[in-house]
Amino acid sequence: MILSPTITLTKALVERISVTPEDAGCQPLMTSRLEPLGFNTETMVFDDTTNMWCRKGTEAPVFCFAGHTDVVPAGNLERWHTPPFEAIIKDGMLYGRGAADMKGSLAAMVVATERFVNDYPDHKGSIAFLITSDEEGPFINGTTRVIDTLEARNEKIDYCIVGEPSSTHLVGDIVKNGRRGSISGELEIFGVQGHVAYPQHVKNPIHLAMPALAELSQLHWDNGNEYFPETSFQLSNIQSGTGATNVVPGHLTAWFNLRYSTELTAEKIVDKVNAVLQSHQLDYEIKWTYNGVPFITEPGVLVDATKKAIKTVTDRETELSTSGGTSDGRFIAPTGAQVVELGPCNATIHQVNECVKCDDLDQLTDIYYQTLKNVLL
Repeated sequence: MILSPTITLTKALVERISVTPEDAGCQPLMTSRLEPLGFNTETMVFDDTTNMWCRKGTEAPVFCFAGHTDVVPAGNLERWHTPPFEAIIKDGMLYGRGAADMKGSLAAMVVATERFVNDYPDHKGSIAFLITSDEEGPFINGTTRVIDTLEARNEKIDYCIVGEPSSTHLVGDIVKNGRRGSISGELEIFGVQGHVAYPQHVKNPIHLAMPALAELSQLHWDNGNEYFPETSFQLSNIQSGTGATNVVPGHLTAWFNLRYSTELTAEKIVDKVNAVLQSHQLDYEIKWTYNGVPFITEPGVLVDATKKAIKTVTDRETELSTSGGTSDGRFIAPTGAQVVELGPCNATIHQVNECVKCDDLDQLTDIYYQTLKNVLL
């Protein structure tokens, strides 16, 4: 079987066991392809995370491909019908952990860049790669730290494609041009523990918490806007009790998350949650985790170039969307960069038997190539 350059590179990446935060040699493999084209590589290691900033050129605009080499664990190996790190091709599908999320995208980015630089060595601006080994994990030593470094020396990204698997049914049918913000809270409500037979001596935190949590779950936070649905509050876990049926517990812990639109800020959410809890006269503490602010890239140079490239390669129109979870685009967009996410279909990501259609990766390579042409020529 003769494999395309993109599939060959995808296989080589998948076969490196790069479970977060391990890179397992993926980034050196990519730089070995990019450096002969004139790219300069800067490896940034922060604690347990290896990051790569690789750039060709010194002039603006800077077109950046961003992504991650780390993958989630394979899970139950007995449920895989092919070994997760052997990159097996069967019936036109490439199977393996990370094939869709997102080593296929990384390979397509490298091959598209090779083709573009060879075809147009005098292109304007610069091309860069921002690659991390910590996107699937805590995400504290990955892209966000690289961006901090670049910002400190005033090195700006103008346009960025993040290779997250954005497509639903066909390559390019969905392009993410923004993401909702995400903020999580770990709420602890304090009561007074005691025997259930003596209610006069206890304060039951379960009873105290329920009205407040119900109110928070029913609040209308905003109406969203043309790019975002209305903000959603979701409880993800509640824990209380001692394990005994005759003991009122002394505290309750509840975890919750809000995915919020650009109509809100994290500060407004914190103030509103505190106001509700205080109105119920609760004794409580909250530990907040700020996972990312919402961002939107409106139609303009990058969105238009990406949609045009998809139309050229596939002859289909694309839909702009802000659905789904967070991505590393949330760290890049606040610098002023135009950011979109474009990758293969996401039906099997994080699942056993993760796979991607080989033809889709070759199409994705062509789309990346056309986008480079649309922006840098």
